[in-house]
Amino acid sequence: MAQSKIFSKNRALGYVSNHIPLITRYIQRRKENLIVTCVGRAFHTYGCSHFTLLSVSGSHPGDITCLSGDTYHVYTASECNIYAWRRGTELKHTYSGHTSPVHLILPFGPHLLSVDECSSLIVWDIKSQELILEINFNNSIFKITTMLHPSTYINKILLGSEQGQLQLWNIKTSKMIYTFAGWGRAITAMEQAPAIDVIAIGLSDGVIKLHNLKMDSTIFELVQDWGLVTSITFRSDGNPIMATGTTQGHIVFWNLEERKVESQLLHGHFGAVAGIKCLPNEPLIVSSSPDNSLKLWIFDLADGGARLLRIREGHSEPPSFIRFYGEDGNNILSASSDSSLRIFSTITETFNKSLGRASFHRKSSKKKGKLVNDNLIMPPITEFACEKTREKEWDNVAAMHLGLGVVTTWSYDKLKMGEHKILPRRFAKNVNANSSCLCITQCGNFVVIGYNTGHVDRFNIQSGLQGTTYGGEEKAHDGPVRGVTVDPLNQTVVTAGRDAKVKFWPFKPGKSTVPKTILTLSESVKWLRSHRESALISLALDDFSIILIDLDTRRLVRHFHGHTGHLTDATFNPDARWLVTASMDCTIRTWDIPSAQPVDIFQVSEACVSLTFSPTGEFLATTHVCNLGIHLWFNRTLFTHVSLKALPSEYSIPLVTLPGSSVEKSDNIEAVEVDNDVDEDEDEKYASPDQLADDLITMSSLANSRWQNLLNIDVIKKRNKPKEPPKAPEAAPFFLPTIPALDIQFDLSGVKNPEENSKLLVPQNFSQLTSFGKLLQATIETDDYTEVINRLTSLGPSSIDIEIQSLSMDPTHSLEIMLQFMKMIKFMMESNQNFELSQAYLAVFLKVHGEIIQKEKKLWKYLSKLQNIQLNKWSILREKLFYNLSVVQHLKKM
Repeated sequence: MAQSKIFSKNRALGYVSNHIPLITRYIQRRKENLIVTCVGRAFHTYGCSHFTLLSVSGSHPGDITCLSGDTYHVYTASECNIYAWRRGTELKHTYSGHTSPVHLILPFGPHLLSVDECSSLIVWDIKSQELILEINFNNSIFKITTMLHPSTYINKILLGSEQGQLQLWNIKTSKMIYTFAGWGRAITAMEQAPAIDVIAIGLSDGVIKLHNLKMDSTIFELVQDWGLVTSITFRSDGNPIMATGTTQGHIVFWNLEERKVESQLLHGHFGAVAGIKCLPNEPLIVSSSPDNSLKLWIFDLADGGARLLRIREGHSEPPSFIRFYGEDGNNILSASSDSSLRIFSTITETFNKSLGRASFHRKSSKKKGKLVNDNLIMPPITEFACEKTREKEWDNVAAMHLGLGVVTTWSYDKLKMGEHKILPRRFAKNVNANSSCLCITQCGNFVVIGYNTGHVDRFNIQSGLQGTTYGGEEKAHDGPVRGVTVDPLNQTVVTAGRDAKVKFWPFKPGKSTVPKTILTLSESVKWLRSHRESALISLALDDFSIILIDLDTRRLVRHFHGHTGHLTDATFNPDARWLVTASMDCTIRTWDIPSAQPVDIFQVSEACVSLTFSPTGEFLATTHVCNLGIHLWFNRTLFTHVSLKALPSEYSIPLVTLPGSSVEKSDNIEAVEVDNDVDEDEDEKYASPDQLADDLITMSSLANSRWQNLLNIDVIKKRNKPKEPPKAPEAAPFFLPTIPALDIQFDLSGVKNPEENSKLLVPQNFSQLTSFGKLLQATIETDDYTEVINRLTSLGPSSIDIEIQSLSMDPTHSLEIMLQFMKMIKFMMESNQNFELSQAYLAVFLKVHGEIIQKEKKLWKYLSKLQNIQLNKWSILREKLFYNLSVVQHLKKM
């Protein structure tokens, strides 16, 4: 499966509901009603008691086209298949047989009825998944739009059509019982009324018919002023109230006894009402909408109307700008085209909050009611800046709006829009002046704003009063200002404009109106992003490239090329080693700043419009075109090895699907185990070779404690000598011979072997060589010292000292063994490996056996060979060391 090298899919935030109607289920064991909403390829299950998210289903192969449920299962349709889920997450059954997407599902006792877009009705056995019956309709004659089981009508279903007719069918006999003439308009909703034989039928022109099926007569009809009826439900708590949904987001409550409107919920949703359901025997009604909201209403007003009790909602329009807030990486501040600011928690959706929608006059908007289709609603927020330093004292978020010069302030702590609307006096009557960029200082006291007229102004965010104007009476730039930032110490203000110039201004310019430094670029600047801790500034250019400028040296330090579309956003990782960029070419690229090379590229189906890196380095959050959610990606380098070598020019860019609402193992409905190292074939782990070059000296990887104290091992043993002598062990009985040792060991040398005829035990080998000495003895014939060296490096300092001392214990082989040890040292030096080990071993050898070497001609003659090769290798090592030391000293002086 294609995926990014660095980022792996985590989950999506901010999805609540879409255009698929919700369903409700009462769970006897929980004594609670559950609400199920669709969010694309998955569905969410909420509990009514606290309105919390209980579970998120697995991902479907395509978008869910309809939902239904009974006591045991939730049924979903995706593409041409139907799935049955237990407990919201466990897939139990799959029903395959439709040739077109399914848009209606109805549980019917032990059977399941489904209708696809070609109006093919199929009856399934729920447990065996067998197809029992199939009935095909002609869309031009009878296109099925709704399906209902009338109460007390055994084995019968009622089908509504786009042509306005209704048909009553017996499923058991597969016969049509009756055809209702209808009213010539499409039937959009049907619901069983509390009265037997009565069905409420909603039509496309807003007419609601209360129809008696047994008599085939309309009892009465109602007409809602808002057009098409999207959904119908009845209260079952003893009140004769019927509720209907509209495409404008209103919910109308009808008094069935008086046959008139009881009350209305105007603008209950920003979008159309997708589905409404009255909870059984409770004064509660729940509604969902494509505006990405789920609302629970309670009937407790004096006039019998409903008020909002609980809500779960996200952005009703795709988010346009996001940033992590704070240093813990738990909250994301998001702005959307619906003019709202929201907070999304990466921990749990219950911590999500809304700061409201931007309004020209907040108090007047509240008096008029909901901020929907209101002239007081401000244009969408295009960009914002936030700073946590002063969040408890005054507004700490500043936001720009599309086509406005006014900059609004918001309070993250109070979760509301602030009172200040920042606008320079010079633009009081200039409607063409728009704010184009902004920045809040790290102290939280000032906001610096750039405008499309070329002006740059500084304001006090607490009072909203104007302070310094950079450039004085003249403009800061010839053309729109595209980026502005301030260093952490409030010493320098950096501005970038469409005039391809980057200017560095003193924060408090005084009488001087001239910038301290001006950099002229080859292309116009599109936007600016900064990383305050590292003093790095990234600027997107109109030629689709991005540059980095060092704020301290005021020089261009990096230039990245590769994107083929307009750059939309960029973000630094916490330590400023990576720059992650997004573009309209639908790619997200990660650049390694020290090496100036791309280390990761992946492509998404919808272009990324904004992205931000978590301050903890854990997540990358992205928003995409036509997506209402915020998508989280895990940083894989935190929990697995990832090779960050530069990508080749012919690198094949993988296409990665966006994360779903839950952490998924697979994009397929039949989840399979995915190997974490799925891309190991393309990007194998780098293993350092034993020897980088033949002419270099290589040290060992052993800890210093394994060889550094070899010459002083006798001192260490003396220091660690116990104060009291060891106690003598208890003696064994006198008649049992023992061997002198700390533990009792019996002397069995005199035991006769019954299998041997001889009565004498003759030792086969009188050699006193240790296992290490025997390995050295074996090298006389092979000249291969690899096994001997491995044995020696596996021992501790005390064991190495004992092994070297034991080389002279055997009087018959000691000279040959000692000579072989010297040859082993020569072999280690010639191989240019384990240099420090060979020196330590040689030093101990000479210290212990120095007198013997002086007496034996064969041994002291071989020392001259060791001396020559040692001087040769040390000269190579000394040259490299001195060269590196000189380079370091030179760099320190720069």
